[in-house]
Amino acid sequence: MYEPLHHKYRPQNFAQLVGQEAIATTLSNAVRTSRIAPAYLFTGPRGTGKTSSARILAKSLNCLTSNMPTADPCGVCEVCRGIANGSALDVIEIDAASNTGVDNIREIIERSQFAPVQCRYKVYAIDECHMLSTAAFNALLKTLEEPPPHVVFVLATTDPQRVLPTIISRCQRFDFRRIPLEAMVQHLQAIAAQEQIHITSEAITLVAQLSQGGLRDAESLLDQLSLLSGSVTVESVWDLVGAVAEPDLLALLEAIAHNNAEQLLDRTRQLLERGREPLTILQNLASCYRDLLIAKTAPHRNDLVACTPTTWQAMCHLVQQWEIATILEGQKNLKTSEVQIKTSTQPRLWLEVTLLGLLPITSTHQISPVSINRNISNANALPVKDTPQPQTPSSSTVIAAPVQAVQQEVVEPLPPAPVHQNNLESSSEEDELEIQTEEVVANHSVDLEQVWQQILQNLPLPSKALFKEHGSLVAIYEQQAVIGIRSPKLLKIAQTKVTDLEAALGKISDRKIKVQLEVAATHQSKSAPQAVPQPTRNSAVSTVSSPQATASAPTTTSTLVTQGAITQSAAPETIGLEAVPETPISEPLSAFESADATDEVAIAAQRLADFFKGEILQLNDGSLFTQPMTTSSLPPQAALDWDDAEDTDFDF
Repeated sequence: MYEPLHHKYRPQNFAQLVGQEAIATTLSNAVRTSRIAPAYLFTGPRGTGKTSSARILAKSLNCLTSNMPTADPCGVCEVCRGIANGSALDVIEIDAASNTGVDNIREIIERSQFAPVQCRYKVYAIDECHMLSTAAFNALLKTLEEPPPHVVFVLATTDPQRVLPTIISRCQRFDFRRIPLEAMVQHLQAIAAQEQIHITSEAITLVAQLSQGGLRDAESLLDQLSLLSGSVTVESVWDLVGAVAEPDLLALLEAIAHNNAEQLLDRTRQLLERGREPLTILQNLASCYRDLLIAKTAPHRNDLVACTPTTWQAMCHLVQQWEIATILEGQKNLKTSEVQIKTSTQPRLWLEVTLLGLLPITSTHQISPVSINRNISNANALPVKDTPQPQTPSSSTVIAAPVQAVQQEVVEPLPPAPVHQNNLESSSEEDELEIQTEEVVANHSVDLEQVWQQILQNLPLPSKALFKEHGSLVAIYEQQAVIGIRSPKLLKIAQTKVTDLEAALGKISDRKIKVQLEVAATHQSKSAPQAVPQPTRNSAVSTVSSPQATASAPTTTSTLVTQGAITQSAAPETIGLEAVPETPISEPLSAFESADATDEVAIAAQRLADFFKGEILQLNDGSLFTQPMTTSSLPPQAALDWDDAEDTDFDF
């Protein structure tokens, strides 16, 4: 009966283990000094010697040619041969994938209490132990910690993360590494010489590279290649495994480097007609891009790549025409297209589309939805407004976006700053400098409503419902976005959702953008207005007066504008007000030294009075009000009782 190569050349002692010298030395010394642990855990990739090491350990403990455990079992006695062919009564190999239940483990525990029949130790080798259920692991805990003196457990797994930590802590753990390339090549050459397989050294190296550190996979592939007629070459290996040959990959890279779309499509069609799968072509080309990057940055490290020396030299010569950014962009394109090709009903079409996208002539940088136009003028570098504000010819004040910053405490009035006619675009040179460095997105650069809808789509359901109903995007900067909330009462709730907003902005812009929440004044209730459009930055705190107002007006309203906030008092009946002493009216007014500025203040005051449906009260010589107001034009429900008004904090 034919015996496969990976069975025929399975290691029979620790000296024959390939690429696991440290583990072989440790286990040999443990057997030689009779320091046998009750449980061992062998972890590592497939085909690296875990099950073979468990059998070798069982042979070393039970070899009949020695009166005690030996590190060099004979391999010819009845016990050694029984362990090798799986017929030994006291060495039990269990596949945990088909024996996952707690009942199977309980049966093992009960049988372990009996003495061995013909061996010194009972050895239980549980393969793929991570497949055991949690109940089965828990049933095994006590036995692993304190087993009978004649029992040894060997657990083997390729996924140690799924093994309970309580199990791992009761075992001596050995991590089997992937077999190094040189050791595997030497082992395969020895097998090929003994089996008289005619194979070139390049083909053996390629077999070792394709196995990715698994010796059993390499031996199985060599066994398949031995069935070919004649000498086995590199091309024979590529054809057998169904991968794209290295010359074909180099041809694809040549076509990409020279922007030759026709040659690229022609080479791709040839590979598809030869039976290569589109996904295989994509993955092999991605691996080739990885090798190209290594050839570009470290041409002397050919040990980091899985290709023949001839191909490596060709790559080093070809990569001189490439830039690192082009290689990285190609890798990203291949990565994002893998899922499309996997799930598409037309994988060939999408493969060709992906490869055409690798041509340097078609590679472009994607523009972020919140990109910055660095060539915008200073006039367009103002915060984005919802609606443009009309200006009169004599206007000397620029009204900012209708957003009022929420003040947590009373802000003291700042000293006034002069406003000049020739500084309509910015209030000072410092502001102009700051606007240039902030790189604000202009209104023509980004559609705020479109960006806001994208933000809402990336929000979780509770946050989406809140901001869709009560929020809006007011302005967006390079590192900051301003979002308006229509109700001040919802501001605290919205503050808890800032992280969701920043995460949504990060998804659509590929960078971190901080979010600032503000109360949108334009969305407040019309019956009880609480804010007015905010003046430009560094504007002075002012009290408005105008010669157009008459003292005999039947309706009067007092309004004080302080840092964008309004304190308003009115009553449906006659209200007597005492004059407020030491009111600093003359100080703000002294800032406006020109007649144009005074006229502009009057115009602004008249607009403010029209907004609140009131009239302007004439001020007399520094006192706030010298005549009691007899009537009010505000509706009765907006009036305040004077007794209550005395307890009200006014932001003077």
